Amino acid sequence: MKHMMLATAAAALMALTPIAQAQELRMSHVRPQDATIDVELRAFAEAVTEATGGDVTIELFPASALGDYTTVQERISFGAIDMATQPAATAADRRMQISSFPYLAGNWDQARAVYGPGGVVREVVGGLYAEQNITMLAAYPVYFGGIALNTDAISPGDPSVENGIKVRVPGIRSFQLTAEALGYIPSPIPFSEAFTAVQTGVVDGVIGSGAEGYYASFRDVTQTYIPANTHFEVWYMIISTEVFEGLDAEDQDALRAAAEAFEATRWDVAEADQGRNEQRLVEELGTTLVELSDAELAAMSEAVRAEVWPQILEDIGAEWGQSILDQVAAAGN
Repeated sequence: MKHMMLATAAAALMALTPIAQAQELRMSHVRPQDATIDVELRAFAEAVTEATGGDVTIELFPASALGDYTTVQERISFGAIDMATQPAATAADRRMQISSFPYLAGNWDQARAVYGPGGVVREVVGGLYAEQNITMLAAYPVYFGGIALNTDAISPGDPSVENGIKVRVPGIRSFQLTAEALGYIPSPIPFSEAFTAVQTGVVDGVIGSGAEGYYASFRDVTQTYIPANTHFEVWYMIISTEVFEGLDAEDQDALRAAAEAFEATRWDVAEADQGRNEQRLVEELGTTLVELSDAELAAMSEAVRAEVWPQILEDIGAEWGQSILDQVAAAGN
């Protein structure tokens, strides 16, 4: 009888005690399956599963399967999607243009100082995400941006020449202004329609991506590639703050640690990865790679800083934006 009472009491206690269940998180990203980011995120997901003992698993949704990155960011803020690794979308807050500010960094060391751990822009963007109920877990350096054309380049290193070439740009004002400052005719077109626009001749090329992006999504319509260093492309691993705080403390720590390791590995290989993708364009597709001199790159940077920066600063808040630029300059960039 005593044993029965103990068993009954134990059963009642178990019924009152919540049983921890494995949490499956959905992660969106913008590249096709088996692209570099997809492979690296799969390794990250496996690391999270192992570190949490299976408490947290991550299911990947490549190629914007859960929606355009702007939509995904909005849905993460509401907790409708759990996670993503993607560019910062500016629709919710124009100040997020600071992440893709043109010619803000000139080389990989400068990029790491600005966008890496403790970097000015990284800290600012993390704060802007927080205002949208989103937690940033890591930055993902991708490449320095360039210009892909389905035609021959015209005076590619001279921004004073209006070359008459029409290019697709993202619906972000900084890219539109940069294209104009470099002598191109910008045409804002959604990413989902960009390939067809180039293929059918609506536009002659694309500004807003880099060698990896053009190889992944525009390989059949890239005749010429100009590594113009237009901007530094960095994506962010983000998670709904509500979802993140719903994990227990140990799983939160494990997720953060896995994200930090994911980012550290990427910074170590990103520069070489950019060079490898430029060569893939040349060797596999026969793309003409335009070699720009330091003087030409400097002229392009100076033109954009003089013409574009003041306009973007007005768009995002001149005083706020200038304070960030001042911090970047003080850090040696």
